[in-house]
Amino acid sequence: MIWLTWRQHRAQLLVTAGFLALLGLLLLGSAVEARLYVAGHAAPGCPGPGVACADLEVALGRRYDAVYSVFGWMPLVLPALIGAFWGAPLLGREYERGTHRLAWTQSVPAWRWLAVKLSLLGGAVVACGLLLSLMVSLWRPVFRDGIDSSFGNVGVFNMVGVAPAAWWLFAFMLGTAAGTFFRRTLPAMALAVAVVAATMFTLFGVSDHYAEPARVELTGTVILDDTDARLVGASWVDPSGREIPEPGSASGCPRRVDAGRSSRNAEAWQACLFGKGYRYAVYYHPPSRFWRFQWTEAGILVLASAALTGLTVRRTLRHAA
Repeated sequence: MIWLTWRQHRAQLLVTAGFLALLGLLLLGSAVEARLYVAGHAAPGCPGPGVACADLEVALGRRYDAVYSVFGWMPLVLPALIGAFWGAPLLGREYERGTHRLAWTQSVPAWRWLAVKLSLLGGAVVACGLLLSLMVSLWRPVFRDGIDSSFGNVGVFNMVGVAPAAWWLFAFMLGTAAGTFFRRTLPAMALAVAVVAATMFTLFGVSDHYAEPARVELTGTVILDDTDARLVGASWVDPSGREIPEPGSASGCPRRVDAGRSSRNAEAWQACLFGKGYRYAVYYHPPSRFWRFQWTEAGILVLASAALTGLTVRRTLRHAA
């Protein structure tokens, strides 16, 4: 069965391995070149809060905009491809071609055929997801711009830790289950892509509720010091301690609309409010919750994968009988 699994699915295995190899070379090349660029253009004291350091970050972002674009689509595209090209054909193609009648009437029973296929291919999917996470984790710290935020940036969060492995496993089992329902490859592929996208955006929206957000009151600024924190919400606190969405004209600080990219009016308005005793309350998740959120999301996806596995086994064995 192991040899048969390799023969039937070597195309997916080799294409995925080749993609990861090319991606690794792209990340390695960009990381090495970026280090050389930073070494040649960084002012003394960088990285740091200085203006020259900020200019370097902007220049680095522009220089590698194409790499950032590829990176930005990977959290959604890669699981969708796994579901469509690994999961959907696994059983959908067998039903479509009628080869399941031959495969499941041989000396190897259907339950063993299914167990070997799901365990081997599922294990390969998890291993590929962990390899991707390792490559991204090694590449990411080179860039000091916003892409270096592994917790505050939800897209980056799904490319590091155990999240890629969990997403890839979920997408694989989703595509496999879709193949048992449609018994056709193309509809199963379409459903896998659609459900992966819907699930990802749903978890993006609910991930802020994985834990009770921390709260801090700021004075003199509306910007949280920790750039890797995940912001949940914010509000103003008036001198009496009551939270309000935004102070009105009764605060004694008239607000003027900024023209163009200028923010001086907003800064003056905020300074006026702070001078009158207002505070700025920020609700956020600190970066120390990174692994808590990782394991929470992975747990949700693994449980969903287990449920899809149960549905797949049940429908497959019922058809085999």
